[in-house]
Amino acid sequence: MELKEKITLDMLTKDSVSVLRQQFLNYNGVEMQIGGNIRNAYINDETGREQLRKVLSDEYYNAVMAVWQCATAVNS
Repeated sequence: MELKEKITLDMLTKDSVSVLRQQFLNYNGVEMQIGGNIRNAYINDETGREQLRKVLSDEYYNAVMAVWQCATAVNS
């Protein structure tokens, strides 16, 4: 059994982004969702960028910053 989190950057615009988190369990080759969807929205302002930095890995954070055209993206 393997538990995996899937993150989807949904409705990404220059002003905001919706982050969808889903937990999946792989059991005997069958993937099934555990629990419900968790969705949070963030606005392109200082507070929203700080919140995103705390909850997203560099890969996802940098993707959002590329659309938001911010110089604060993390170099990986």
